[in-house]
Order: sequence, then structure tokens, then C-alpha cells
Amino acid sequence: MRKVKLGYNGPEVSEICFGSLAISPLQGRVSLEEGRDILEYALASGIDWVDTAEIYNNYEQLRPVLDKYPEAKVVSKSYAVTAAELWESIEKARLGLNRDVIDIFMLHEQESHLTLLGHAQAWEALLKAKASGLVRYIGISTHAVQGVRAGALQPGLDVIHPLVNYEGLGIIDGNLEDMLQSIAFAAELGIGMYAMKVFGGGHLATNPEKALHFVRSLPGIQAMALGMSSRQEIDFNLALLAGEQIPEQLRHSVLYREKKLYIADWCQGCGKCFPACPQQALYLKNGKAAVVAESCVLCGYCSRECDHFCLKIV
Repeated sequence: MRKVKLGYNGPEVSEICFGSLAISPLQGRVSLEEGRDILEYALASGIDWVDTAEIYNNYEQLRPVLDKYPEAKVVSKSYAVTAAELWESIEKARLGLNRDVIDIFMLHEQESHLTLLGHAQAWEALLKAKASGLVRYIGISTHAVQGVRAGALQPGLDVIHPLVNYEGLGIIDGNLEDMLQSIAFAAELGIGMYAMKVFGGGHLATNPEKALHFVRSLPGIQAMALGMSSRQEIDFNLALLAGEQIPEQLRHSVLYREKKLYIADWCQGCGKCFPACPQQALYLKNGKAAVVAESCVLCGYCSRECDHFCLKIV
């Protein structure tokens, strides 16, 4: 597994970070025990850091595996606005993950300098947490062009976790070229960056070679978080990035497995996805999008319209 350094000040880690959302209760793809088995397999295969978040609600799931791999690094994130909320989030992560120190802690989904201004108290608390040794590195995650640019200028920031993929799917305030320019700007300032949504929320998973190699080719991006919910996906991605020949059986098991439309719990019921469905299979139920499974043809057109990646083919 290739090792990389996250920017000037960040840690040295494996090129792939295990994105634990894919095994979390929010996704519902695998059971608690299956998720633990997949994570342990990933760590045994050379992946040495795990990305989670308070909203994923999976600290309990991750803890037994992380106890076996104390050298593995952990990233968590919080939507905290006030200092009190931030301290509470850090303590929840430390206790839930059984870690005295959280390696990287981030403010979750920051969109611009205005968003960061609104979270100023939480950021000041995060700086104090770093100074006191409760976290080693601090940063933000973002789906926004302006989020990357504002984060790069944020005092004390070490790492940004930006959304980027070869079609620019999910960028909420611009296009792919805008995002690449912001990433280049942050890179010039020495910010560590690891990509998210490399496969565009699953929409680009039919061409994994292109998706992975595009992100790998970006000079400002050092690593990537990949959400993987099977041993086969781990083997496939590691082999692909290592330049190895992919056995046909492995390729088939990853690219052609039985799939369904998954709608995340955080769906806001905005309805933007409804007109995109050629089968008229989506409808509003209890304030959230729902699907008539018998009518869904798994085209994925709806996922392109969701700014928050609530809809995925899994």
C-alpha cells in the first residue's frame, strides 16, 4: 500500500482511507458484525486509517476492530456550532472509539467562509483541543468549492476532505473546474487533502478505473476515502491502484452484484429527484423521498439531482 503525507503538517497515511459510512447503520448495506469483519479485513490489507463521523452513529461498530489495531488512525467529524457542542462531540468520539486522542477531527460539511464564521466558536474550541493534545490534526469536510477555498485560509487548519470526482457530481456551488482550481489553491498553501465521493455516490462505479485514476492524478489530492462494504470491493480497489490484473470473477462480483436504490435517512424531501426519474418511481412519504421498487430500473438518474448524495445505487 502506497504511503502519502497529507500536506505540510498532516500525518503519513495509506493512500486509501476506509470510508466507514458504507458499513454504518445509515447505509444499511451490512450487519454490525459484517461491517466489523470488512473493516478488519481492510486494516489487515494495509489500509491504516478510518473515516467516520458523529452522524454515522457507528463508533460502537468500529471500536472492537480499532482496539485490535491501535496504530490505525481515525478521522471523525461534527456539525458542532458552539464550543460546548464541539467539546461534547470530541468526548463522544474519544469514549465511543476508545481512543485517548482522535487523530483528525473536522467540522462537517462546511460550505464557505460564512459557514465557518457561523462555526467560529466550534473552531476555536477545536484549536484548543489540538493544543491540549486531545486531537492531533484539525480540518473540515466540504462539498463546496468555496468551502475548500475558505478552509485553506482558516487559521490552524491541517486537512481538508473535499468532494471531487471526474464528473463533478455533488459539487454544490460550481463545477468541476471550479473545484480543481480551489484544490490547487489549497495545495499551494500546503493543506493536506483526501478526496471523498470518488465514485460520485455510486453513480460512477461502472467505470472504477477512470474514477480512481482521475482522483489519483490530481496533484493537490494526496489520498482518498473509499466506502467499501465487502471484502471483494477492498480487493478490487487495492488491486486496481496497485496496477494488478483484476480477475474476471472479482470484477464481476464487484461491478455486477444485485443492486437497489438506497435513500439515506438525511433526505430532506426537497423533491428535486422526482422529475429526474423516467419511471416515475419516486414519491414523498413522511417528508422524505421513497421509491416504488417494482418500478425502479436502477438507472441512477435521480442521484445526479441530489446535492447531498441521499440516493445511491447500492
